[in-house]
Parts: sequence; C-alpha cells; structure tokens
Amino acid sequence: MSQYFKFDYTAGAFVPFSLSHFVALGIIVTLNVLMVISLKKARSRTLDKWFAYGLALLLILQEISLSVWRITTDQWRPGTSLPLHLCGAAVVLSAVLLVTKKRQIYQIVYFWGFGGALQALITPDIGPFSYPHFRFFQFFVSHGAIVTATIYATFIMGYRPYFRSIFKIFAITNIYLVFIAVFNYLFDGNYLFICHKPETASLLDYLGPWPYYILSLEVVGFLLFLIYYSPFAIRDYVVKIRRTRE
Repeated sequence: MSQYFKFDYTAGAFVPFSLSHFVALGIIVTLNVLMVISLKKARSRTLDKWFAYGLALLLILQEISLSVWRITTDQWRPGTSLPLHLCGAAVVLSAVLLVTKKRQIYQIVYFWGFGGALQALITPDIGPFSYPHFRFFQFFVSHGAIVTATIYATFIMGYRPYFRSIFKIFAITNIYLVFIAVFNYLFDGNYLFICHKPETASLLDYLGPWPYYILSLEVVGFLLFLIYYSPFAIRDYVVKIRRTRE
C-alpha cells in the first residue's frame, strides 16, 4: 500500500483520456447531477447547510493531505507547494464561500473555479502519478470539489454572475497575477505557469513561446470568461423575450 504514496512512483505515468481519466470525469459529472437533483428534491435548508459544510471540510482536508504528502516525501517547497495557482486559490475560496455565503466570493469562484478546474480536469498535470496513486485521487477530488462547490452555489444557493462580473474578476485576476509574479521571483516558483509552461500537455502549448503565451492567455482567459457567462446571458435574453410577448 505504501507504494501508492511514494514520490518515486514507477507504475506508469498518467495518460490523458485513458480509461481511468474518463472514469474519474464520469464520476464527477454523475455526482454533481445527483447532488443537484437530490438537494432540489429534498428542499431542506438543514440538508443544504450540512452539505455545504461537509463539502467545505472536504476541500480543506484534501488540501491539507496534499501538503502532508509533500512534507513526508520531502517535496514541500514554498515555490511549488502553496495553493497559489488559480485552482489552489479556488479551493480555499470555495470553502470560504460555502461557509460564509458571500456573493462577492462566488463571483471569483465561478470564473476561477470553472476556468481553472475544468481546464485542469480535461488536461490533468499530475505527471507520473497514475491510478491508483494518492495524487491521482487527490487531484480529481480537489478539482471535482471546486466544480461541485460552484454548481452548488449556482443551482442550490441561487447565485449567478453578471456581465459586469467579467470585467471585475478579470481585473482581480490580473492584479493577482502581478502578486504571483513577484512571489515566483522571490521563491523560484511557477505559479499560474507564468515562468514556463507545465510539463504535461495543456492549452498553453498552442499559445506561442514564453513570454508571448502570457499575452495570448490574457485573450483566451477573457474569451473563456465570456463563454462561462454566456448561459446566463442566453437565459436573460429568453426571459426578456418572453416578458415582451406577455
């Protein structure tokens, strides 16, 4: 059993779009659908509250477990091991959102959570840690829980982003990027992948060489924000049309 927690795991590297990858994605989709259906059918504020608290606890515990694993394998470094990637920050913010119900935090979690977690789930950056290594499970639990927190806040709590949210969160993201750039310089890190591309295949591979891919990523990021907002824009448009016909 200990071999599944080792850093020098030799059972084979993770293969994108392999059976284990599709199974993990399928489980995440299924659990989220069941979550929305069950909580909406139950219509219980108490159940909603305890689900939110339980999910917040899961988010924090899995992040702690990752730090513990890195410490025990002598891999913990400030430049690589803090929750400063968008997904790492989204983990913390998702837990805070679930407990505090702050709408301002939801705006960040919605765009960062979907923008970061969905991209990460499609192109996981977990290197040699294939199923059934600890990192495989931790990665999909972490990013899947971010998505679940966002879906829960949207469908159960009734929160939503607005058009102005796109520009607000885009500005916050760029301010955060500047902070991370300084942190990367001080601690030899690569948070947000602004110093070099990830080792595994990702969207960044199609955005040009460093540092030009950072500018390309700004454009792609803004377009993705628009795409993530589009379901709400379409819904607003349909509602407006219906009201004009009444």
